[in-house]
Amino acid sequence: MLQQLNAVRRSVGAKVIEAGEARTVTVSQTYNAEVEEVWDACTNAERIPRWFLPIKGDLRLGGHYQLEGNAGGTIERCEPPRTFSATWEFGGGISWIEVRLTPEGDGRTRFELEHLAPEIEDAQWLEYGPGAVGIGWDMAFLGLAMHLSGAGPLDPEEAMAMMMSEEGRRFMARSSELWAEASIAFGTPEADARAAAERCTAAYTAPPEQP
Repeated sequence: MLQQLNAVRRSVGAKVIEAGEARTVTVSQTYNAEVEEVWDACTNAERIPRWFLPIKGDLRLGGHYQLEGNAGGTIERCEPPRTFSATWEFGGGISWIEVRLTPEGDGRTRFELEHLAPEIEDAQWLEYGPGAVGIGWDMAFLGLAMHLSGAGPLDPEEAMAMMMSEEGRRFMARSSELWAEASIAFGTPEADARAAAERCTAAYTAPPEQP
């Protein structure tokens, strides 16, 4: 699992969008799969649960989707097999995701996901840093890597047990450290970035509450 983190590139930035200033978290990885295969894995409602989360809705331009226990939203742009963008609505807040697929030759495809959050979400950003969403995307990229390599369908209970194992906690802790480094590269003071990462790691790796 930890080796997977080294295959991913992460960056933090800022962008002006229609809603105003936005923070950006960008994750990318090159997979040994043709662009059409990666596109199908990311847009086929039957395949998405095999590596990410169960999904319902109308997965077409203008359609609404809902991930089980997570975000929902509207598909705002779709240009198969290269890119799509959608709103990401969760907990009363709204942000945006954009997926870009680029063929890299020899049957390889670079998968890039950009998550844009308006600066109204700054309180969460200051508290936890980019790892607040970045760790989740690192886990998703791990699932996609396993899926594209031929692993069987993702079992939600097994996935949860894996992430709460000692190895899973190390994965999330290291992901948090890497997002802190990306934040520092963006210009966040190192002390602030490290402190936010520590809080983020604690939030992700805290043992589940006992009934």
